[in-house]
Amino acid sequence: MLDAIRVQEVSPTVAWLRSPAAIRERCHQVLDLGLAGRLEYFRVEPSRLPTVVDRVLAVTHEAYPRLDIPVHSRWRHFDAGGVPRLAQLQAKLAPLPPEERARAKVDLGVVSVLLDAGSGPAWRYQEPGGATYVRSEGLAVASLRMFMAGGFSSDPDRPLRADAEALGRMTRESLERGFQVSASNPLLGVEGRLHLMKELSRVLPRPGSLFDMLAAHRRSVRAAEVLGTVLDVLGPIWPGRTTVDGVNLGDVWAHPALGPTDSADSLVPFHKLSQWLAYSLVEPLAEAGVVVTELDALTGLPEYRNGGLFVDLGVLVPQDPRLLTEVYDPGDAPIVEWRALTVALLDRVAALVRGRLELSAEELPLAKVLQGGTWTAGRRVAGELRAGGVPPIRVRSDGTVF
Repeated sequence: MLDAIRVQEVSPTVAWLRSPAAIRERCHQVLDLGLAGRLEYFRVEPSRLPTVVDRVLAVTHEAYPRLDIPVHSRWRHFDAGGVPRLAQLQAKLAPLPPEERARAKVDLGVVSVLLDAGSGPAWRYQEPGGATYVRSEGLAVASLRMFMAGGFSSDPDRPLRADAEALGRMTRESLERGFQVSASNPLLGVEGRLHLMKELSRVLPRPGSLFDMLAAHRRSVRAAEVLGTVLDVLGPIWPGRTTVDGVNLGDVWAHPALGPTDSADSLVPFHKLSQWLAYSLVEPLAEAGVVVTELDALTGLPEYRNGGLFVDLGVLVPQDPRLLTEVYDPGDAPIVEWRALTVALLDRVAALVRGRLELSAEELPLAKVLQGGTWTAGRRVAGELRAGGVPPIRVRSDGTVF
């Protein structure tokens, strides 16, 4: 299985830009500039952080009164609406050996995360015989139902898997059918999502191969290594964007405040979907007896719920009110600045939340603060301020970033 996987050799600069340490360092550089009043697009108001912490603690206590908070991951969305879909999946996987169950769950996790970029406000998924879901939960339920129906497998006798043959022959029509897309139910970024499925088929014989790469002959793996493996293996699937030393970097963008935009010094790595995937691999690995350690090496996720929380509660104040009305591309400087500030501020919020709860980083890692947490608070506040809970800043989605 692993013999077909080829990982491109990269330069030290590329290797560093693929590390969570680089994400954190560059994002905190942007925050330092903001605190010094040297950013063009946002003013940073740290005095508003306690208000954010109040909202995060409120939703955390509401959802997890005993603070038994799981890791922020794709798995939280599969049981949307209180429907025990994961239990249904587990029952179907039960006859398989433990390692094959883990591969199947990694298959699902990888495909579902890569199909998870923002849906847009108009899309809905009506679960057969059930309720209607939107946004991340809707995308999760749709991808799970496709998976359980064998939509990602080329073998009718083994439907509960994903493989290169099925992903490679996927069409826009089959993807739209699985996600109930129509003229009256538009989903943003369908072509981008389809691109990721086809490119995924070219780099892995099956997504579950990642399990073998991470779990072979050991009982633990560092979170940074999980992310590194995801970025090394899946790096070629991202649409062509910034390149360094001939390597496409994916979710990495220049910010002019850090240096000349044609130099690596200006680059801010985010790797949002890749980090979301790394977090989502924790549970399948754990179920197979492989513990992911040093989870706090990963960063917060720079997406519109976390970022919107800081804008809506006044921690990040747009210098120009047009930031709240115009539509931007992911590589536009205001969006790069917003995302970088979000990552760095999430570290500060996590520290303040732990202080209020009198818990250590080991007891309440960042991944649990996100779940408790910042993502839900961001959605809740957005819903209070705007119809449909749309984010305060609008970004064009191509299905491959947010």
